[in-house]
Amino acid sequence: MSGIRRKPGVCGMVMAVILGFLVVSPGDAPAAEVYKVGGIFSITGPASFLGDPEKKSMEMAVEAINARGGVDGRMLEAVIYDSEADPTKAVNAVNKLIHKDGVIAIVGPSNTPPSLAVLTYAERAGIPLISCAAGIGITQPVKPWVFKTAQSDVLAVAAIYQDMQREGLRRIGILTVANAFGESGAQQLKAQAAQHGIEIALAESFGAQDTDMTAQLTKLRSQNPDALVCWGTNPGPAVVAKNARQMNLGMPLYQSHGVASPKFIELAGEAAEGLRLPAGKILVADLLSADDPQKAVLQDYIRSYAARYQQPASGFGGYAFDAVHLLAKALEGSGGDKQKIRQSLEQIRGHVGVSGVFNFSATEHNGLGAEAFVMVKIEKGKWALIP
Repeated sequence: MSGIRRKPGVCGMVMAVILGFLVVSPGDAPAAEVYKVGGIFSITGPASFLGDPEKKSMEMAVEAINARGGVDGRMLEAVIYDSEADPTKAVNAVNKLIHKDGVIAIVGPSNTPPSLAVLTYAERAGIPLISCAAGIGITQPVKPWVFKTAQSDVLAVAAIYQDMQREGLRRIGILTVANAFGESGAQQLKAQAAQHGIEIALAESFGAQDTDMTAQLTKLRSQNPDALVCWGTNPGPAVVAKNARQMNLGMPLYQSHGVASPKFIELAGEAAEGLRLPAGKILVADLLSADDPQKAVLQDYIRSYAARYQQPASGFGGYAFDAVHLLAKALEGSGGDKQKIRQSLEQIRGHVGVSGVFNFSATEHNGLGAEAFVMVKIEKGKWALIP
Protein backbone atom coordinates (compact mmCIF):
# COMPACT_ATOMS: atom_id res chain seq x y z
CA MET A 1 0.00 0.00 0.00
CA SER A 2 2.97 2.30 0.43
CA GLY A 3 3.16 2.82 -3.34
CA ILE A 4 -0.47 3.94 -3.68
CA ARG A 5 -1.05 7.78 -3.82
CA ARG A 6 -4.40 8.91 -2.47
CA LYS A 7 -6.22 12.03 -3.66
CA PRO A 8 -6.70 14.45 -0.81
CA GLY A 9 -10.19 14.84 0.51
CA VAL A 10 -12.05 18.12 0.71
CA CYS A 11 -11.12 18.61 4.36
CA GLY A 12 -7.49 17.95 3.58
CA MET A 13 -7.52 20.45 0.75
CA VAL A 14 -9.12 23.16 2.91
CA MET A 15 -6.58 22.57 5.67
CA ALA A 16 -3.72 22.81 3.17
CA VAL A 17 -5.01 26.13 1.88
CA ILE A 18 -5.33 27.52 5.42
CA LEU A 19 -1.81 26.40 6.31
CA GLY A 20 -0.51 27.90 3.10
CA PHE A 21 -1.95 31.30 3.98
CA LEU A 22 -0.48 31.09 7.44
CA VAL A 23 2.95 30.49 5.98
CA VAL A 24 3.06 33.02 3.14
CA SER A 25 0.61 35.75 4.17
CA PRO A 26 2.38 38.96 5.28
CA GLY A 27 0.26 39.09 8.48
CA ASP A 28 1.32 40.58 11.79
CA ALA A 29 3.91 38.04 12.91
CA PRO A 30 6.82 39.17 10.67
CA ALA A 31 6.11 42.84 11.43
CA ALA A 32 6.39 42.16 15.15
CA GLU A 33 9.98 40.98 14.62
CA VAL A 34 11.16 44.32 13.23
CA TYR A 35 11.17 47.92 14.45
CA LYS A 36 10.95 50.20 11.41
CA VAL A 37 12.74 53.52 11.86
CA GLY A 38 12.50 56.25 9.24
CA GLY A 39 15.24 58.54 7.97
CA ILE A 40 14.94 61.80 6.00
CA PHE A 41 18.26 63.19 4.79
CA SER A 42 19.60 65.56 2.13
CA ILE A 43 21.40 62.69 0.42
CA THR A 44 21.74 64.46 -2.92
CA GLY A 45 21.65 68.11 -3.92
CA PRO A 46 23.42 71.13 -2.40
CA ALA A 47 23.40 69.76 1.15
CA SER A 48 24.60 66.25 0.33
CA PHE A 49 27.67 66.89 2.50
CA LEU A 50 25.18 66.70 5.39
CA GLY A 51 22.77 64.02 4.26
CA ASP A 52 25.09 61.50 2.65
CA PRO A 53 27.14 60.85 5.82
CA GLU A 54 23.93 60.89 7.87
CA LYS A 55 22.36 58.18 5.71
CA LYS A 56 25.52 56.10 5.90
CA SER A 57 25.84 56.60 9.65
CA MET A 58 22.23 55.60 10.24
CA GLU A 59 22.77 52.41 8.25
CA MET A 60 26.00 51.71 10.12
CA ALA A 61 24.35 52.24 13.50
CA VAL A 62 21.43 49.96 12.58
CA GLU A 63 23.84 47.26 11.44
CA ALA A 64 25.81 47.49 14.70
CA ILE A 65 22.69 47.32 16.88
CA ASN A 66 21.31 44.37 14.92
CA ALA A 67 24.64 42.57 15.16
CA ARG A 68 24.26 42.75 18.94
CA GLY A 69 20.81 41.16 18.75
CA GLY A 70 18.71 44.25 18.07
CA VAL A 71 16.48 45.77 20.74
CA ASP A 72 14.71 43.30 23.03
CA GLY A 73 15.35 40.63 20.41
CA ARG A 74 13.82 42.64 17.55
CA MET A 75 15.85 43.87 14.61
CA LEU A 76 15.83 47.48 13.43
CA GLU A 77 14.96 48.27 9.82
CA ALA A 78 15.88 51.67 8.34
CA VAL A 79 13.52 53.19 5.77
CA ILE A 80 15.28 56.22 4.30
CA TYR A 81 14.17 58.96 1.89
CA ASP A 82 16.12 61.75 0.20
CA SER A 83 14.74 65.25 0.80
CA GLU A 84 17.38 66.99 -1.37
CA ALA A 85 17.20 69.76 1.29
CA ASP A 86 13.74 70.67 -0.05
CA PRO A 87 11.08 71.30 2.65
CA THR A 88 8.28 70.11 0.34
CA LYS A 89 10.07 66.84 -0.38
CA ALA A 90 10.75 66.42 3.32
CA VAL A 91 7.02 66.78 4.04
CA ASN A 92 6.23 64.18 1.37
CA ALA A 93 8.80 61.86 2.93
CA VAL A 94 7.50 62.21 6.47
CA ASN A 95 3.97 61.44 5.29
CA LYS A 96 5.18 58.30 3.47
CA LEU A 97 7.08 57.15 6.54
CA ILE A 98 4.10 57.65 8.84
CA HIS A 99 1.20 56.52 6.66
CA LYS A 100 2.76 54.09 4.17
CA ASP A 101 5.79 52.58 5.87
CA GLY A 102 4.46 52.57 9.42
CA VAL A 103 7.69 53.59 11.14
CA ILE A 104 7.76 54.03 14.91
CA ALA A 105 10.23 56.94 14.91
CA ILE A 106 12.02 59.24 12.46
CA VAL A 107 15.61 60.50 12.27
CA GLY A 108 16.21 63.78 10.39
CA PRO A 109 15.81 65.90 8.37
CA SER A 110 19.38 67.13 7.82
CA ASN A 111 18.69 70.86 7.58
CA THR A 112 16.80 73.46 9.58
CA PRO A 113 14.23 74.52 6.92
CA PRO A 114 13.04 70.94 6.15
CA SER A 115 13.06 70.11 9.87
CA LEU A 116 10.81 73.05 10.69
CA ALA A 117 8.53 72.04 7.80
CA VAL A 118 7.89 68.50 9.13
CA LEU A 119 7.53 69.14 12.86
CA THR A 120 3.77 69.60 12.85
CA TYR A 121 3.31 66.30 10.98
CA ALA A 122 5.30 64.38 13.60
CA GLU A 123 3.43 66.13 16.39
CA ARG A 124 0.05 65.46 14.78
CA ALA A 125 0.84 61.78 14.24
CA GLY A 126 2.33 61.34 17.71
CA ILE A 127 5.62 59.92 16.44
CA PRO A 128 9.08 60.66 17.91
CA LEU A 129 11.28 62.67 15.54
CA ILE A 130 14.96 63.38 16.16
CA SER A 131 16.19 66.12 13.84
CA CYS A 132 19.81 66.35 12.71
CA ALA A 133 19.63 70.13 12.21
CA ALA A 134 20.92 72.95 14.39
CA GLY A 135 18.23 75.65 14.48
CA ILE A 136 17.09 76.41 18.02
CA GLY A 137 13.50 76.76 16.79
CA ILE A 138 13.36 73.00 16.25
CA THR A 139 13.29 72.27 19.98
CA GLN A 140 12.55 75.67 21.52
CA PRO A 141 9.87 76.05 22.60
CA VAL A 142 9.72 72.37 23.51
CA LYS A 143 7.51 70.20 21.36
CA PRO A 144 6.62 66.88 23.04
CA TRP A 145 7.48 64.64 20.06
CA VAL A 146 10.50 66.51 18.65
CA PHE A 147 14.15 66.15 19.69
CA LYS A 148 17.46 66.91 17.99
CA THR A 149 21.09 65.83 18.18
CA ALA A 150 22.91 68.70 16.44
CA GLN A 151 24.53 71.25 18.72
CA SER A 152 22.37 74.36 18.99
CA ASP A 153 23.18 77.67 17.31
CA VAL A 154 22.70 79.27 20.75
CA LEU A 155 25.79 77.41 21.96
CA ALA A 156 27.66 78.09 18.72
CA VAL A 157 27.19 81.86 18.98
CA ALA A 158 28.29 81.83 22.62
CA ALA A 159 31.46 79.93 21.67
CA ILE A 160 32.29 82.45 18.92
CA TYR A 161 31.69 85.46 21.14
CA GLN A 162 33.78 84.02 23.96
CA ASP A 163 36.64 83.50 21.51
CA MET A 164 36.24 87.09 20.27
CA GLN A 165 36.43 88.35 23.86
CA ARG A 166 39.72 86.49 24.34
CA GLU A 167 41.01 87.97 21.09
CA GLY A 168 39.96 91.52 22.00
CA LEU A 169 37.45 91.80 19.13
CA ARG A 170 34.51 94.05 19.90
CA ARG A 171 32.96 95.49 16.73
CA ILE A 172 31.79 93.00 14.10
CA GLY A 173 29.87 92.56 10.87
CA ILE A 174 27.65 89.56 10.20
CA LEU A 175 26.73 87.88 6.93
CA THR A 176 24.03 85.21 7.13
CA VAL A 177 22.32 82.93 4.61
CA ALA A 178 18.73 83.90 3.82
CA ASN A 179 16.97 80.79 5.09
CA ALA A 180 15.78 79.43 8.44
CA PHE A 181 19.28 78.36 9.50
CA GLY A 182 20.73 81.78 8.74
CA GLU A 183 17.83 83.63 10.29
CA SER A 184 18.16 81.64 13.49
CA GLY A 185 21.89 82.35 13.57
CA ALA A 186 21.33 86.06 12.97
CA GLN A 187 18.81 86.19 15.82
CA GLN A 188 21.28 84.59 18.21
CA LEU A 189 24.19 86.76 17.06
CA LYS A 190 22.11 89.86 17.78
CA ALA A 191 20.51 88.58 20.99
CA GLN A 192 23.81 87.57 22.64
CA ALA A 193 25.96 90.47 21.45
CA ALA A 194 25.45 92.87 24.38
CA GLN A 195 26.10 90.30 27.10
CA HIS A 196 29.48 89.52 25.52
CA GLY A 197 30.40 93.14 24.95
CA ILE A 198 30.01 92.82 21.17
CA GLU A 199 28.69 95.56 18.87
CA ILE A 200 27.22 94.59 15.51
CA ALA A 201 28.18 97.31 13.04
CA LEU A 202 26.21 95.91 10.11
CA ALA A 203 24.23 92.80 9.21
CA GLU A 204 24.00 91.55 5.61
CA SER A 205 22.57 88.38 4.03
CA PHE A 206 23.11 86.22 0.96
CA GLY A 207 21.08 83.67 -0.99
CA ALA A 208 21.80 80.00 -0.49
CA GLN A 209 22.70 79.62 -4.18
CA ASP A 210 24.57 82.94 -4.61
CA THR A 211 27.97 82.64 -6.27
CA ASP A 212 29.47 86.02 -5.36
CA MET A 213 29.23 87.97 -2.09
CA THR A 214 31.63 90.78 -2.99
CA ALA A 215 28.90 93.43 -2.72
CA GLN A 216 27.93 92.41 0.82
CA LEU A 217 31.58 92.16 1.91
CA THR A 218 32.29 95.62 0.50
CA LYS A 219 29.44 97.09 2.59
CA LEU A 220 30.66 95.28 5.68
CA ARG A 221 34.25 96.45 5.19
CA SER A 222 33.05 100.06 4.94
CA GLN A 223 32.01 99.87 8.61
CA ASN A 224 35.58 99.05 9.75
CA PRO A 225 34.66 96.04 11.91
CA ASP A 226 37.23 94.13 13.94
CA ALA A 227 35.99 90.82 12.53
CA LEU A 228 33.30 89.22 10.39
CA VAL A 229 30.99 86.28 11.10
CA CYS A 230 29.56 84.25 8.22
CA TRP A 231 26.60 82.01 9.08
CA GLY A 232 25.48 79.38 6.60
CA THR A 233 26.07 75.94 5.14
CA ASN A 234 28.04 75.03 2.03
CA PRO A 235 28.60 76.19 -0.62
CA GLY A 236 27.84 79.83 0.33
CA PRO A 237 30.35 80.19 3.19
CA ALA A 238 33.14 78.84 0.96
CA VAL A 239 32.28 81.55 -1.58
CA VAL A 240 32.43 84.15 1.20
CA ALA A 241 35.87 82.88 2.25
CA LYS A 242 37.16 83.05 -1.33
CA ASN A 243 35.73 86.53 -1.91
CA ALA A 244 37.22 87.77 1.38
CA ARG A 245 40.64 86.47 0.34
CA GLN A 246 40.35 88.02 -3.14
CA MET A 247 39.44 91.38 -1.56
CA ASN A 248 42.25 91.10 0.98
CA LEU A 249 39.91 92.11 3.80
CA GLY A 250 42.63 91.75 6.38
CA MET A 251 40.38 90.91 9.33
CA PRO A 252 39.43 87.67 11.13
CA LEU A 253 36.62 85.70 9.50
CA TYR A 254 34.57 83.38 11.68
CA GLN A 255 32.29 80.69 10.29
CA SER A 256 29.42 78.80 11.91
CA HIS A 257 29.34 75.13 12.86
CA GLY A 258 27.34 74.64 9.65
CA VAL A 259 30.63 74.20 7.76
CA ALA A 260 32.40 72.00 10.29
CA SER A 261 33.41 69.21 7.92
CA PRO A 262 36.26 68.38 5.51
CA LYS A 263 33.97 69.44 2.65
CA PHE A 264 34.36 73.10 3.58
CA ILE A 265 38.15 72.96 3.32
CA GLU A 266 37.78 71.21 -0.01
CA LEU A 267 35.43 73.93 -1.32
CA ALA A 268 37.26 76.94 0.10
CA GLY A 269 40.78 75.74 -0.65
CA GLU A 270 43.52 78.16 0.39
CA ALA A 271 40.87 80.69 1.40
CA ALA A 272 40.01 78.47 4.39
CA GLU A 273 43.40 79.12 5.99
CA GLY A 274 43.14 80.81 9.36
CA LEU A 275 39.35 80.71 9.64
CA ARG A 276 37.90 80.03 13.10
CA LEU A 277 34.64 78.31 14.01
CA PRO A 278 32.86 76.33 16.71
CA ALA A 279 32.69 72.60 16.01
CA GLY A 280 31.89 69.26 17.54
CA LYS A 281 34.93 67.46 18.93
CA ILE A 282 35.08 64.96 16.07
CA LEU A 283 37.29 67.26 13.98
CA VAL A 284 40.01 67.18 16.63
CA ALA A 285 39.32 63.83 18.32
CA ASP A 286 42.98 62.82 18.49
CA LEU A 287 43.89 66.13 20.15
CA LEU A 288 41.45 65.68 23.03
CA SER A 289 42.74 64.87 26.50
CA ALA A 290 42.68 61.23 27.51
CA ASP A 291 40.04 61.89 30.17
CA ASP A 292 37.55 63.48 27.77
CA PRO A 293 34.43 61.26 27.99
CA GLN A 294 33.83 61.53 24.24
CA LYS A 295 37.31 60.59 23.02
CA ALA A 296 36.87 56.81 22.89
CA VAL A 297 33.39 57.08 21.33
CA LEU A 298 34.67 59.50 18.69
CA GLN A 299 37.71 57.41 17.79
CA ASP A 300 35.60 54.26 17.48
CA TYR A 301 33.06 56.04 15.24
CA ILE A 302 35.82 57.51 13.06
CA ARG A 303 37.50 54.11 12.63
CA SER A 304 34.25 52.25 11.96
CA TYR A 305 33.00 54.79 9.41
CA ALA A 306 36.31 54.84 7.53
CA ALA A 307 36.47 51.04 7.44
CA ARG A 308 32.84 50.73 6.30
CA TYR A 309 32.79 53.47 3.64
CA GLN A 310 36.45 54.12 2.78
CA GLN A 311 36.10 57.85 3.48
CA PRO A 312 36.55 60.11 6.52
CA ALA A 313 33.73 60.58 9.01
CA SER A 314 32.14 63.96 9.73
CA GLY A 315 30.30 65.41 12.67
CA PHE A 316 27.19 65.65 10.50
CA GLY A 317 27.05 61.89 10.17
CA GLY A 318 27.45 61.75 13.93
CA TYR A 319 24.08 63.49 14.36
CA ALA A 320 22.28 60.53 12.75
CA PHE A 321 24.53 57.99 14.48
CA ASP A 322 23.66 59.49 17.86
CA ALA A 323 19.96 59.66 17.01
CA VAL A 324 19.76 55.96 16.18
CA HIS A 325 21.55 54.94 19.36
CA LEU A 326 19.37 57.24 21.46
CA LEU A 327 16.28 55.71 19.86
CA ALA A 328 17.57 52.21 20.50
CA LYS A 329 18.03 53.06 24.16
CA ALA A 330 14.53 54.56 24.35
CA LEU A 331 13.05 51.52 22.56
CA GLU A 332 14.15 49.13 25.30
CA GLY A 333 11.11 47.77 27.09
CA SER A 334 8.72 49.91 25.05
CA GLY A 335 7.26 47.16 22.88
CA GLY A 336 7.29 49.73 20.09
CA ASP A 337 4.77 51.98 21.83
CA LYS A 338 5.48 55.52 20.56
CA GLN A 339 4.42 57.29 23.73
CA LYS A 340 6.73 55.09 25.79
CA ILE A 341 9.59 55.81 23.36
CA ARG A 342 8.98 59.54 23.68
CA GLN A 343 8.87 59.37 27.46
CA SER A 344 12.04 57.26 27.57
CA LEU A 345 13.90 59.75 25.38
CA GLU A 346 13.10 62.48 27.90
CA GLN A 347 14.63 60.35 30.65
CA ILE A 348 17.99 59.70 28.97
CA ARG A 349 20.88 61.11 30.99
CA GLY A 350 24.64 60.89 30.49
CA HIS A 351 24.52 59.31 27.04
CA VAL A 352 27.97 59.82 25.54
CA GLY A 353 27.66 60.32 21.81
CA VAL A 354 29.60 61.65 18.85
CA SER A 355 27.99 65.08 19.21
CA GLY A 356 28.32 65.41 22.98
CA VAL A 357 26.98 64.05 26.24
CA PHE A 358 23.17 64.03 26.08
CA ASN A 359 20.99 64.90 29.06
CA PHE A 360 17.38 65.11 27.93
CA SER A 361 14.43 66.15 30.08
CA ALA A 362 10.82 67.20 29.70
CA THR A 363 12.02 70.79 29.18
CA GLU A 364 15.23 70.07 27.22
CA HIS A 365 14.99 68.14 23.95
CA ASN A 366 18.50 68.86 22.64
CA GLY A 367 20.29 67.78 25.77
CA LEU A 368 23.72 69.22 25.00
CA GLY A 369 25.70 71.79 26.96
CA ALA A 370 28.51 74.20 26.10
CA GLU A 371 31.08 71.42 26.42
CA ALA A 372 29.73 69.85 23.20
CA PHE A 373 31.60 72.55 21.26
CA VAL A 374 35.27 73.41 20.89
CA MET A 375 36.74 76.29 18.90
CA VAL A 376 38.89 75.24 15.99
CA LYS A 377 40.89 76.95 13.26
CA ILE A 378 42.19 75.79 9.91
CA GLU A 379 45.97 75.55 9.61
CA LYS A 380 47.67 74.22 6.49
CA GLY A 381 44.46 72.59 5.37
CA LYS A 382 43.85 70.81 8.68
CA TRP A 383 41.78 71.38 11.80
CA ALA A 384 43.60 72.70 14.84
CA LEU A 385 42.20 72.97 18.36
CA ILE A 386 42.11 76.48 19.83
CA PRO A 387 43.01 76.25 23.54
